[in-house]
Amino acid sequence: MSVREDHWKEGGVFFCSFTCYKWLPLFERADMYDWIHDWFRRLHAEHNRLIGYVIMPNHLHMLLLVPEGTSVNKLLAEGKRFMAYAIRKRLEAGGHEDLLAVMAEGVRNGDAARGQKYRAFETSSDIKECWSETFLHQKLEYMHANPVSGKWSLAEDPALYPYSSAAFYERNAEPMVPCPCSEL
Repeated sequence: MSVREDHWKEGGVFFCSFTCYKWLPLFERADMYDWIHDWFRRLHAEHNRLIGYVIMPNHLHMLLLVPEGTSVNKLLAEGKRFMAYAIRKRLEAGGHEDLLAVMAEGVRNGDAARGQKYRAFETSSDIKECWSETFLHQKLEYMHANPVSGKWSLAEDPALYPYSSAAFYERNAEPMVPCPCSEL
C-alpha cells in the first residue's frame, strides 16, 4: 500500500486507504471507531465530502471528495497524526502493553530523535484519484465487501457491518456520519 505521491488537485474524488503498523488491530483494540467517525464529521465540517467508508480492525478505506486546492495527503497526514495520539492514549488506558511494545519497536531513528515513542501506522497511504464513475463504484463495492470477505467474516452482509457506509447505500439507512451521496 505504498504511495509516495502528493495529490494537489483542483478538487476531486480520492480512494484512500491506510493501515495500522504491522497490520495490528489497533482500531479494534483501542476502540477507535467513535474517534474515526468524529474525524469524518470534522472533514465534513471542513467542506470535504465522504462518499463511502469502511473501518476495519487494522485498516481504513474511504472515498473522499475534496474541494479545490485541498491536499488529500495533508488531510490524511493530519488525521493519522492525531489518530496515533488517540490510539496510544486508549491503549495505555486499556493496559495493552503488548501492542504498545510492538509499536515502540517500530519507531525509526529519525522519528525517535523528534520525540516519537510509538508507531501507529505503516509509512505510506494508498491514494488513488477516481477518474471515472466506474472506478468509483468499483472501489465502493470493494471496500464494502471487506468485512464479509473470507479472511474477516465480520458480518454476513455488508450492510450489517456497523463501521461502514454500506447500509446507507443498500438500505437507505441513516448514516453514522455525513455521507453526501445524495449531494453528488
